[in-house]
Amino acid sequence: MKIVFAGTPEFAAQAMRAIENSGHQIVLALTQPDRRAGRGMHLQASPVKVFALEKNIPVLQPETLKQNHPDLQKKMAAQETFQYLSNIDFDAMVVVAYGLILPQAILDLASQNGRHGCFNIHASLLPRWRGAAPIQRAIESGDANTGVTIMQMDAGLDTGDTVLVGDLKITPQETSVSLHDRLAVLGAELMVKTLNDLNEGIAITRTPQAMGGVTYAEKILKSEAELDWKLSAVEIDRRIRAFNPFPGSTSSLDGEQMKFWNSCLPNKVPIFQGAIPGQVLDFSEHGVYVQCGDGVIEILEMQKPGGKKISASACLQSYRAQEKIMQFKKD
Repeated sequence: MKIVFAGTPEFAAQAMRAIENSGHQIVLALTQPDRRAGRGMHLQASPVKVFALEKNIPVLQPETLKQNHPDLQKKMAAQETFQYLSNIDFDAMVVVAYGLILPQAILDLASQNGRHGCFNIHASLLPRWRGAAPIQRAIESGDANTGVTIMQMDAGLDTGDTVLVGDLKITPQETSVSLHDRLAVLGAELMVKTLNDLNEGIAITRTPQAMGGVTYAEKILKSEAELDWKLSAVEIDRRIRAFNPFPGSTSSLDGEQMKFWNSCLPNKVPIFQGAIPGQVLDFSEHGVYVQCGDGVIEILEMQKPGGKKISASACLQSYRAQEKIMQFKKD
């Protein structure tokens, strides 16, 4: 099969590698323009572009695919991309966390001349968690299960027919980092199976999504990072794990903005009469116990401004030596 691949982050690159390694040929990679990142704010290529260049796969990086865009330069780039797609031979298009909306003209193009259309790897059990941040929102909401849906794309937001579904349990220790990695492997496997079936002439079933149970995974905002210690320990624990790696959960201690990267709900909880939300109750072997609005959370991994991620107990040793009450607060 000759495949046009559209994607940007590592989640997409993993699927791209699996497709290439399975014997299919990727004839074009579409990915987001290079972005400035890191301390030096240097331009960095996306993981999809990096892999494409390693394999000598042509790469296009338009800022939009809208051929009627008001910006002339962007409009011309979109038209050139469409023309390129019109002139190459391909059997199907695979879209994974691309970051641009595919207009109807491209969806139609991918279905013409015997082509199989556009397929998407979505990291949720659709119709639950349509949208931008399904992995984070599943953890934040306390879902017991999630998974990957291979979807035949249409013009809606993650509304197309499902082709193949695989599910995973979300563990109590799950962060968005660990869940991302497990879902990326599963998504790549399911996408390769779908392409293999198409290539071998095995009929695939396209099932319309259920009308009920639709939820939307809104984009994660930096403004969501600050913790509200008046929430329950369960809610705070979910948020810390969901927002690792982005945007990271934050709270202030003696005027310093701390970041929280991992946590759990302890089996044995120290009891302090009169403790207030945000108060550090005690130290564990690697972490610290913090009072919440309802219950106690064990913070496992933290980071001081300009520092590295370390165990919470090590991070707060200097504060412990001062022998005074420590309380995390909202700025």
